[in-house]
Amino acid sequence: MVGKPTNTPLLDVVLDKTSNESLQHQLFSQLREMVLNGRLQPGERLPSTRSLAKELACSRNTVLGAFDQLLAEGYLEGLSGSGTYISNELPDDIGLASAKSSSYRQAASDANQRGLSKRGEQLAIMQKEKRAHKNHPAFSPGMTDVESFPFPLWARSLSRTWRYPKDDLLRNPDPCGYIPLRKEIADYLRVARGIKCDWQQIMITSGARQATDFMARILLDSGDTAWFEEPGYPGLKGPLHSAGIEMAFVPVDDEGLSVQAGRSMAENARMAVVSPSHQYPLGVVMSLRRRLELLDWAEENDAWILEDDYESEFRFSGKPISSLQGLEAERRGHTQGASRVVYLGSFSKVLFHVLRLGYLVVPEHLVDAVRFARMLMDERSSLLAQPALADFMAEGHFSSHIRRMRKVYAQRQKMLVQGIEKYLSDYLEINPNIAGLHITAYFTDTVSEKTTDREIVAEADKMNLSASPLSLFYNNKTTARQGLLLGYGACHQNQIESGCKRLAAVFKKMTD
Repeated sequence: MVGKPTNTPLLDVVLDKTSNESLQHQLFSQLREMVLNGRLQPGERLPSTRSLAKELACSRNTVLGAFDQLLAEGYLEGLSGSGTYISNELPDDIGLASAKSSSYRQAASDANQRGLSKRGEQLAIMQKEKRAHKNHPAFSPGMTDVESFPFPLWARSLSRTWRYPKDDLLRNPDPCGYIPLRKEIADYLRVARGIKCDWQQIMITSGARQATDFMARILLDSGDTAWFEEPGYPGLKGPLHSAGIEMAFVPVDDEGLSVQAGRSMAENARMAVVSPSHQYPLGVVMSLRRRLELLDWAEENDAWILEDDYESEFRFSGKPISSLQGLEAERRGHTQGASRVVYLGSFSKVLFHVLRLGYLVVPEHLVDAVRFARMLMDERSSLLAQPALADFMAEGHFSSHIRRMRKVYAQRQKMLVQGIEKYLSDYLEINPNIAGLHITAYFTDTVSEKTTDREIVAEADKMNLSASPLSLFYNNKTTARQGLLLGYGACHQNQIESGCKRLAAVFKKMTD
């Protein structure tokens, strides 16, 4: 029978029996040094004297003597019936050690900053631009309602696939992902999004960022230019920049990314990164005319299109326009080697955020190259969740969850629109989206003259309200529109009206 494990650290202690120094003093000195340099923290429990003696192959009296000396000098404290712990109130000389440790960390930090490449410095700047407030339920964008996820069904799928895992899961798994999951994804995309693909064209990823980084590195060369939506999702800037890609920030209007503007800015760009189904952050849907223009540009310039099909699952009204991948296949009769579109999808926004599973659909003629590159660059994504997700989809739970949550999110969006019209109409102007988990609200001219979206967000955080400033998503801050992204995915219906009231109080305070 396996006993309950004891939560004690594995001590890196070595006793030299050939040394003139006693084993007891060696143990005392090494443990004291671990406390002084912070490797052992106040309140941390030490192994029992009996188990430590066995581990170090010494007598228990040696360990007892070292512990007694540490107890006497104030480094340890014993709790009756509980064990021996690092003292919460350490001797005075710990201050000197802490100061040395702090100075070392500062020096290391400064040296690290000086040692960054130009690319590393830029990535650090991008990270600093991210919003720093907490994710309160109202109105944090990009969050799903995890409380409504059928975790008992998910647990059943996990148990069914891992209690007695199949040989093909444990031996030589495919570098592009678990094959049954890829087959389920191909079937789902064919019906739900009109994607024409075989399962071999699908590669499992950890999400949109990994997918973007991977495709940028194998399709583009350092110094190549890619069109990027302005405003656009900041999370994809980092992968492109880390791959050495220059970005032309192409404006987005009511029809989506402006192909005409892109041509004038960087006609010979090698890639366009777009979210045509539900543009983030503005929420617009790229028109059919623009989609055809974009496909024409890619064909003329032998360029690639990376299609991020963001939140297309949660569409509340109207008939969806075909994906760029499906539209291109229809135009060309799906001839092999003709496709210039790489399709990107994610499960994190559909199921729950920490799942961190996504996928790519690559053109047929890239399948072998993608497979070999994946083996060299990142062998495979974690297989822990993949078989469970395949089972979850095969049982029909995935589609059922999407259908159920469409109704929930549509009702929440309706309530948020009503709350904005009732309490915030003097401050915000909105165009409700037909899809997604947030509303983009623009400041009125009067509000824009008196405050900024970042100031409003900072003040709202004090009222336990989350939002993202619209200006954050623009590369050119001088021309950025002022507004807020208000999410309703994780916001219960009884929180929406009260949240609108509190947000109105924030605007009133900042504009009066």
